[in-house]
Amino acid sequence: MNYSGFTLWFTGLSGAGKTTISQGVASHLKTRGFPVEILDGDVVRTHLSQGLGFSKEDRDINVRRIGFVASLLSRHQVIVIVSAISPYQKTREEVREMTKNFVEVYVKASLDTCEKRDVKGLYAKARNGEIKQFTGIDDPYEEPVNPEIICNTEDETVDKSITKVMSYLKQMGYLSIS
Repeated sequence: MNYSGFTLWFTGLSGAGKTTISQGVASHLKTRGFPVEILDGDVVRTHLSQGLGFSKEDRDINVRRIGFVASLLSRHQVIVIVSAISPYQKTREEVREMTKNFVEVYVKASLDTCEKRDVKGLYAKARNGEIKQFTGIDDPYEEPVNPEIICNTEDETVDKSITKVMSYLKQMGYLSIS
């Protein structure tokens, strides 16, 4: 088995499918014996970024913290899978610069589709004014300019998205999968 540490950074609106696809990719990698760590934006916010709000500054701090941890882990031969909205292009670029072997995966779905998928009712709460600064409603999401991979979850199945990510990793030499 031949691999080096790298970071797969899944970005997209809430409800686009980031967590589902990233967990599927992690499962494929783990069954092949690769060391994988998942950094989910919601989990990191609860523990490492507790107390931060949703202002642009707080979101940037949270994304930079996730990026710092991802960078540390990937330097030590760990495959790091990040699933975080990370709404601002400039901050994602900062993380890319600090992280060796960074692969950006844009999990693309329209706002309408994400709202229909919203099992937690967050979009409805945001539209009713119960949640302020919600990405896609009253706070922007800046689409990636040149992501390495785009998973359009309106047009492709979860399995197809997972296969697309795994194929890219193999093709680019990030892993040797037998």
